[in-house]
Amino acid sequence: MQQIIAMGGGGFSDEPDNLALDRYIIAQTNTERPKVCFLSQASGEGRDYIINFHKAFLSLDCFPSFLSLFQPHTGDIEGFLMSQDVIYVGGGNTKSMLALWREWNLDTILRKAADNGTVLAGISAGAICWFEAATTDSIPGKLTVISGLGYLAGSCSPHYDGEAQRRPTFQRLIAAGEIIPGVAFDDGAAGHYIDGTLQHVVSSRPNAKGYRLEKVGDKVRETVLETRYLNAP
Repeated sequence: MQQIIAMGGGGFSDEPDNLALDRYIIAQTNTERPKVCFLSQASGEGRDYIINFHKAFLSLDCFPSFLSLFQPHTGDIEGFLMSQDVIYVGGGNTKSMLALWREWNLDTILRKAADNGTVLAGISAGAICWFEAATTDSIPGKLTVISGLGYLAGSCSPHYDGEAQRRPTFQRLIAAGEIIPGVAFDDGAAGHYIDGTLQHVVSSRPNAKGYRLEKVGDKVRETVLETRYLNAP
């Protein structure tokens, strides 16, 4: 069973006192003390980001680790990633991250890991990278269209409620045929895909939602997806 969990925003980096989404991710492994590897190439492997990841996942009773592509700790990157229960991808510059991944063959290795039962998860850049296409702020000054890994069909926009230009830009691009239709996730919302199909949308914030966007004629129809609030009593 292939599982991918795409977070529009939230998680340990945005909500250090609310780890509901991170708990949801590790719960999908059905493993006590799962091994969780962090990939933070999108942020340039920033030290504080890595430290905060370790703190969060140690507090969740996991075995956290980090794979650097600038100073790899192993020559067997494929073997290391295939041994993980979760591979968690951080946010940042999607364009640069994907270029680096392709050079190191992670675009192929990560699919093998997912097919082998490893849960793939990520926030922002780590969410949109799995789709055929997405909107990104990798190039300063505007949102542009980027091609992703294509593990999931369609397009994706993160931060749908968190950044003012995300919603209008995504809708405009779909209406103009510049990006294929797809889904969007608010900050604090995540889509859980099983074998390539969106099965659940969950959130760590009461008003965070997921959305499906379709092109109808020359307009865009936005549908709010049923979203389960993880912190509900």
